[in-house]
Amino acid sequence: MKHAVLIPDGSADHPLDELGGRTPLAAARTANLDRLAAGGRTGLVRTIPAGFPAGSDVANLCVLGYDPHVYYTGRAPLEAASLGIELGPDDVAFRCNLVCVEDGVMRDFAAGHIGTEEAARLIGSLQSGLGGAAATFYAGLSYRHIMISPGRAANAKCTPPHDISGRPVAGFLPRGEGSDWLKQLMSASAKLLENHPVNQSRRERGETPANMIWLWGQGRAPRMPSFQQMFGMEGSVISAVDLVKGLGKYAGLDVIEVPGATGYLDTDYAAKAMTAAAELSRKDFVYVHVEAPDEASHMGSVREKLNAIERFDRDLVGTLLKEAPSGLKIMVLPDHATPVEIKTHTDEEVPFVVYEPASSSGSGLEFNEASASRSALRIENGWELMGQFLGTSDF
Repeated sequence: MKHAVLIPDGSADHPLDELGGRTPLAAARTANLDRLAAGGRTGLVRTIPAGFPAGSDVANLCVLGYDPHVYYTGRAPLEAASLGIELGPDDVAFRCNLVCVEDGVMRDFAAGHIGTEEAARLIGSLQSGLGGAAATFYAGLSYRHIMISPGRAANAKCTPPHDISGRPVAGFLPRGEGSDWLKQLMSASAKLLENHPVNQSRRERGETPANMIWLWGQGRAPRMPSFQQMFGMEGSVISAVDLVKGLGKYAGLDVIEVPGATGYLDTDYAAKAMTAAAELSRKDFVYVHVEAPDEASHMGSVREKLNAIERFDRDLVGTLLKEAPSGLKIMVLPDHATPVEIKTHTDEEVPFVVYEPASSSGSGLEFNEASASRSALRIENGWELMGQFLGTSDF
C-alpha cells in the first residue's frame, strides 16, 4: 500500500467573529478534505508535548513518528542540514533571521520576504564583518539563514521573532548563558546592515529593509534512526521549508525539490501534488508539507488563510487524489495551530484524518476542529500517530 501524509502548516485556528464563529478550516470550501474525513477516521492529536516550544520543528518531528523527548535538539540543526552544513560534535547551529526592527519594534520578522539573492549579499557582508572563529554565517533562502558557533550560547533562552510581531524587542532579547555575546552580535548586525546598499535600494523601492539579524532556535546535531529503521519504508519529503527538508535528511528520506514551491502564499500546490504522485509510483511513502496557511496566520490575514486552505484542498489534495496510484492511504493534519488573532503558534490539539479507500466505515464528519472534537478518537502522544497510520500499531 502507498502512503501520503499531507501537512497544511498552521491551518488549525480558533473561532472568529468575522467568520460567524467558525474557524478558517470550517469556513473554507474544502470538499476534498471533507470527503476524506467523512469516509475516514477523524480525531484530535497533540503534536506539541507539554514543555516543548510550539514550533514546526517539534511538531513535524512528532508527526514523522519521533518522540521529541528523545530526539529533539533544536530547530536550527535541521535547517543547517537542509543547507548541506555538517555540524561537528560541539557545534551549535542558530537560526539567523533577517528581520526589520524600527524604533525598537519588530516590524517584520521576515524582512518583507526579502529575495534570496539580496539576502545572500547581506549574509556575505555579515560574514565579512562579524564572522570568524566564534561565528560563521551561511546564506539560506529569503529571510531564513544559519549561524554556526563552536559551542557558545547553546543554553541561552531565545525567542522566535514571529512570536513578537509588532511588539518592542527589548523584553525578548536573548537571556541566560551566552546571551550577552548573542545580543552583541545582533546589535553589531544592526549597525552593519542599516545603511547597506541592499537596504538603501529596498527603501528606494518602498520595500521593507532587512536591518538586523535575530538569533534563535539553536541546538546541536540530533542523533536519530532513519524512517526506514523505524517503520520499514523508504520515502520522500516535499517541502519548500528548510527545517522540514533538514528533518527529512536526518530521517533518511529523499528530499525532493519542486519548481514553483516557495514556502509562501504563492507556492505551486499542484506541482507539489504532481511530484508527490510521481514519487509514489516509485516509493511507498511521501510527506508533503505546505507552509502557506501558517504564513497567512503570522500575517494576521483571515482572507489569505482561507485562500491558502482552499488552494491546499483544491490544488494539492484534489490533484493528488486524481494522479496518485490507486489504493492510496492518506493522512492529513496541521502540524500545529497558528491562530490568526495572535499571529503565532499554540500547543493545542489539532484535527487529523486517516483515509483508506478499502475501509468500509467512516466518521461522517467534516475536516475541522469542532467536527474532530466530536470524535472519540484522541492521540495524546502525537509521535505514536505515524505508526498507527502505517499499520505498525493499532489506534
